Amino acid sequence: MAETEEIKPVDSAAENLQQVLILLNKHKLVEELVHRQDMPRHDLVETLVHKQNLTELHHKLDQMHPADVAYILEALPRDQRLIVWDLVKAERDGEILLEVSDAVREMLIENMDRAELLAAAESLDTEEIADLAPDLPQDVVQDVLGSLDEQNRARLQSALSYDEETVGALMDFDMVMIRADITLEVVLRYLRRLGELPDHTDKLFVVDKNNALHGVLSINKLLVQDPDAVVGAMMETDVTVFHPEDDAASAAQAFERYDLVTAPVVDADNRLIGRISVDAVLDYIREESDSDMLSLAGLREEEDLFASVWKAAKNRWMWLGVNLVTAFIASRVIGVFEGSIEKLVALAALMPIVAGIGGNSGNQTGTLIVRALALGQITSNNARRLISKEFSISMLNGLVFGGVVGALAFFLYSNVHLGLVIWAAVALNLLLAAFVGIVIPLAMHKVGRDPAEGLSVLLTAITDSGGFFIFLGLATLFLV
Repeated sequence: MAETEEIKPVDSAAENLQQVLILLNKHKLVEELVHRQDMPRHDLVETLVHKQNLTELHHKLDQMHPADVAYILEALPRDQRLIVWDLVKAERDGEILLEVSDAVREMLIENMDRAELLAAAESLDTEEIADLAPDLPQDVVQDVLGSLDEQNRARLQSALSYDEETVGALMDFDMVMIRADITLEVVLRYLRRLGELPDHTDKLFVVDKNNALHGVLSINKLLVQDPDAVVGAMMETDVTVFHPEDDAASAAQAFERYDLVTAPVVDADNRLIGRISVDAVLDYIREESDSDMLSLAGLREEEDLFASVWKAAKNRWMWLGVNLVTAFIASRVIGVFEGSIEKLVALAALMPIVAGIGGNSGNQTGTLIVRALALGQITSNNARRLISKEFSISMLNGLVFGGVVGALAFFLYSNVHLGLVIWAAVALNLLLAAFVGIVIPLAMHKVGRDPAEGLSVLLTAITDSGGFFIFLGLATLFLV
C-alpha cells in the first residue's frame, strides 16, 4: 500500500521572510570568508561558492506564492532585494510585479532590460498587462501590443483607456458566455470541453448572438437542477450590472452590500464586454486603504521602505513644510500672551492639555467623515443633521472632559477661576476641532481631492494654535 505524503501547513509570509533573511545572511557571511582566503584559483572557488549558497534560497523562492515573494521583496533592502529578484524564475516575473507595491515595482523595472520586461508582460493575461502597463516604458508597451492578436490588442487598448478609479480599470475579459435556448446538459458538456473555469467563476453569463446580456446562470443551479432544463428557465434576470465608466469605489460598496463574487460589465447597448471579480475589488480596497493611511500622515505618495534617503525625504517635504508654517503661527500665538504666562506660570503647564485633547477629538470627527464620504453616506439631505450631531458630541465631550481638567487644575493650583477658564477653553477647542474635522474632508472631496489628504497635519496645527489662543485669551481676560 502506497504511503500517503504528509500534508504540511503553509508557512506564513512572516516565516518565509525570516527564512529568506537567514539564508541571505548565511550567503553573505560565507562569501566574505571565502573572499578573504588566499588560495589557488580563487575566482573560480568564489564563483562556485556563490552559486552553491544561493541554490537553497532559489529552491525556497520557487515554492512560494507570488504574493509571498512580493511581500519579501518589499521588506528587503535594495542589495538583498536584487539578489532575491535575480533568483526568481523568469516566467514568474510578471505575476510578482503585479503583487508588489508601486514603489518597489518601479525600482525592479528600472533594473530589468527590455527583453526581460517584454517576457514578463507577455506571460500575463490581457487585464493583468493593463495593470502593469502604466509602469512600463512606452516602447515596451508598444511591443506588447504588437505581440497580441487582434482581439486581445483591442481589449488591452480598451482597458488602458479607462481611468484607474473606474470599473473599466478593474474588469477582466476571462468569462464564460452561454445562450438561453440550450439545456443545462449542453452547458455541462461545454464546460467539460473547456477543461477549467476562470478564477472566481460563480455564474455564467447568458447572452444572445449580439452579446447582449439577458441574465446569469449560477453554478449552483447548473449542478443541482434537472440537466434537461433550459437555461432560459433557470437563469436569473435580476442582475447587478456595472458599466466601465462607473466609479470603482461605488462598485466595491456594491460587492460588499450584495455579497458578490463576480458581476457583469456591459456597455451602453447592454452588450457584455467583461466582468469584475471580488479579487480585483479587494485589491482596489486595499490600495485605497493604504492611500488613505498615507494621506492622513501627510505622505504625498506610497514610499518604498528602503527608498533612497533623498527620495524618501522629498516625499515628506510638502506637509512638513505646512507643519513648519503652522508651528511658527502657534509660537506667535504664545508670544502674544507672554506677559500673561509670566504672571501665571500655571498657564504654560496647562496649555498642552487643551491643544492635545482638541487634536484627538478632531481626528475622531475627521476619520468618521472620511469614512462616510468613502462609503457615499453623506448627501445634501443628511449633511446638516450629521454636522449638528458632531457639534453636539463635541460640546458634550467638552463639558465632561473640560470639567475633569478644570477640577484637576483647581486641585493642583487651588484657583477656582483657573479651573473654570480651562473648562471653557477645552469645550471651545473641541467645538473648533469638530468644525475643522468636518470642513477639511468635505472641502477636499468637493474639489476632487482625497478627503484624508493632510487631515491629521492640518487638524493638529489648527487645534494647537486655536487651543493656545482660546485658553490664553480667556486667561488674559479673566485671570491676569
